[in-house]
Amino acid sequence: MTGGNDARGAAAVFDALGSAYEKAFAHSEAHRRSLEWLMGRLAPGSRVLDVGSGTGRPTAETLAGAGHDVLGVDVSPVMVDLAARQVPAATFRCADVRELPLEDGSFDAVCVYFSLLQMTRAEQAALIGRLARALRPGGSLVLATVPLDVEGVDAVFMGRPVRVTSFPAPAFVETATQAGLTLLSEENTLFTPTHPESSPEPHVFLHCERR
Repeated sequence: MTGGNDARGAAAVFDALGSAYEKAFAHSEAHRRSLEWLMGRLAPGSRVLDVGSGTGRPTAETLAGAGHDVLGVDVSPVMVDLAARQVPAATFRCADVRELPLEDGSFDAVCVYFSLLQMTRAEQAALIGRLARALRPGGSLVLATVPLDVEGVDAVFMGRPVRVTSFPAPAFVETATQAGLTLLSEENTLFTPTHPESSPEPHVFLHCERR
């Protein structure tokens, strides 16, 4: 989810994947545990931003089902359409989150599940900083990514060509703390998407609080 031509490229990839993406990642137990951690910290009716909301499942569906006010943002119009139909209790916008106006302290929580990988490292760091400022003090921010030491690497994701940039896990943690976040817990796991062209990939989940 990036700007300019990269944003269009990311949108095209996820437009093409559609519901196949949801099916491939539906059995991620680490994602479920991450959501349980987050919901354990939220007061009733909390305002939550879901960055890279995809099909709305499981993140927006779980949070909205618990009565929270969820805004999902995704660069893919196909994903946004799917999410709006599947999770009518949440609100979804088709937009590049880097261009979305975010007021300081306007959210109780922010979720960023695997939606940074098509941004440069500088863009990722800048966005995490903006998202941290969009939290109220003490608010929760969940960050999940594929922790690899790669920059602008051409890869294939579920049969689609993508250009990937990421951080190794320690540098990802450092990026979060430099953004004004306190790391409360971290989970590293190996996950294999349910897709014939997928292979095991490392996942890291950072559970953070705005200082």
